[in-house]
Amino acid sequence: MAGLTRIERGEPATPAVEVARRLLDHLLTSGQVRAGDRLPPERQLAETFGVGRSAVREALKSLSLLGLVDIRQGDGTYVRDASSDLLPQVLEWGLLLGDQTVDDLLEARACVETDLAELAAVRRTDNDLVALDTHFSRMTAAHEDPAAYLEADLAFHRALAQAAHNVTLAGLQARLETLVAVWIKQNIRNPREGRLAEHTAVLDAVRAGDPRAAREAMRAHMASATRRLRARLAANQ
Repeated sequence: MAGLTRIERGEPATPAVEVARRLLDHLLTSGQVRAGDRLPPERQLAETFGVGRSAVREALKSLSLLGLVDIRQGDGTYVRDASSDLLPQVLEWGLLLGDQTVDDLLEARACVETDLAELAAVRRTDNDLVALDTHFSRMTAAHEDPAAYLEADLAFHRALAQAAHNVTLAGLQARLETLVAVWIKQNIRNPREGRLAEHTAVLDAVRAGDPRAAREAMRAHMASATRRLRARLAANQ
């Protein structure tokens, strides 16, 4: 039992962790908070979440360690850039959000990516196809260089999001990508292992203007990618 997570033991999250989760959701997905914005004072946050100020204080400290907020004594708490490299690491370690939220993030990523692929097959322009071809060519050329492959892989997915021509979904894809980028980087050891074939299927379907095939190809790619990431996380435990 000692090695199980709080969720696996069936224990509820502490008030501080719950506040941190809700604040994190607000910072990353609301679209209403920008770097430099000042958060409400502790007293107001405590009233909003129905917890004591100590729980709010602890939650803010956790977010400060993630690099998401800047606590300025005597002045307040300010939002920092949400792309902190520490965030995916803490998510992986399970120190803040727990395994269930990791599953939720991977599931959300798969849903968003499949929707974007389907839309891209219908809405892509000639310029979009050029961008996708360019990034895929970079992936092919970088098959012996995991770091270069990763950069091209992520760029391919961003170009696909742009090809869908839905600003909201593209923004959500970018945020989810930030959360899983560290996992992906650790997972890539041999890019030849099925990944290029998976991307080829997506690209061919988008180029053919076949939304059903594009959705199915991306669904298969996301399922495979999630299995690889999960296996990597399990191996590190």
